Parts: sequence; structure tokens; C-alpha cells
Amino acid sequence: QVQLVESGGGLVQAGDSQRLSCTVSGRTVSKYIMGWFRQAPGKEREFVAALRWSGGSTRYADSVKGRFTISRDNAKNTMYLQMNSLKPEDTAVYYCSATPSKVVVPTAPKEYDYWGQGTQVTVSS
Repeated sequence: QVQLVESGGGLVQAGDSQRLSCTVSGRTVSKYIMGWFRQAPGKEREFVAALRWSGGSTRYADSVKGRFTISRDNAKNTMYLQMNSLKPEDTAVYYCSATPSKVVVPTAPKEYDYWGQGTQVTVSS
């Protein structure tokens, strides 16, 4: 079992930066794919970014490419989402997720087996 706990959300202004953290516990995720998703009120959960914990490939949604950066710290068992140039449309609950490694980094929520409780990010205009 993998436990995921997000932190770092809050209220920021448009143009600001914010970093989300996802602390991993329960089992080693060295052969896992880790992802960030978000869900705005009245909308479906959507893919933001993902990486292979072992290193190598990352994947981003077009809407955040060039503004958001996903990374992980092995020693701290923590994954990050650095968000720059935030926009009001980035407002959502952000979720950390994990799934055993696959050939292609998935973007569909149904492909991920473990989820955190979410952290709210609100960007004011």
C-alpha cells in the first residue's frame, strides 16, 4: 500500500509561484509512476504532470507546459510540483497519485491506483 499526503496549497495572486509537495510512505515507489492531477469545481479531474520515480521521462499537460515543473527527492521520499506564472484558471484541488510503472506514462485518472487527499490552490486575479 502506498500513502500519499499533499501539502503546500493556499491562496496566491495571478503571476505568483507556489510549490506543492507530496510525501510518500508505505512502500518503495522506485518502480512507480507518480502524477499530479487537479479538479476544479464542476469539472472532471484532469492530468497535470507525471514522472517516473526511477528517473527519466516526465510528461506535462499542454496547459501547464513551460510553467509547471515536476520533480522528486529520493532522500526525502517527496515529489514536488513547482508552479510558476499562476493563472486564475489554475484554481483547483490538486491531487498526488501513483501507479506501478507502465510502458507509457498515463494521463487518465483511472490508470492511477493510489491518491492523496488533495490540497486546494486558489489563484486570485
